[in-house]
Amino acid sequence: EVQLVESGGGMVQPGGSLRLSCAASGFTFSMYDMSWVRQAPGKGPEWVSNINTGGSGTRYATSVNGRFTISRDNAKNTLFLQMNSLKPEDTALYYCARHKYGTGWFTKEYDYWGQGTQVTVSS
Repeated sequence: EVQLVESGGGMVQPGGSLRLSCAASGFTFSMYDMSWVRQAPGKGPEWVSNINTGGSGTRYATSVNGRFTISRDNAKNTLFLQMNSLKPEDTALYYCARHKYGTGWFTKEYDYWGQGTQVTVSS
């Protein structure tokens, strides 16, 4: 059974940092491109970042570019999102998502999602 379990969310003041993790199980993690997607209250899902299977290719939404860093540890089946210089508009439920196999790491076609971890940025 495919499982994606996010952790690391919490409440932080503007300018602060958080590191999200996504523990993957039930599939060969190193064979799949991965993404982080977030959803703010009352809004639709927003793609944040994605990474290819080996970790050499990454892309970011304009809103987070330069502040967030996506990475992965294939030996530990874990995806990460380092978030720095957080802003109130980063407040959202953050999900990791597995790309459909073979669709390309730069696409946004997902077949599995985690349950999400809440990030709240407030003073």
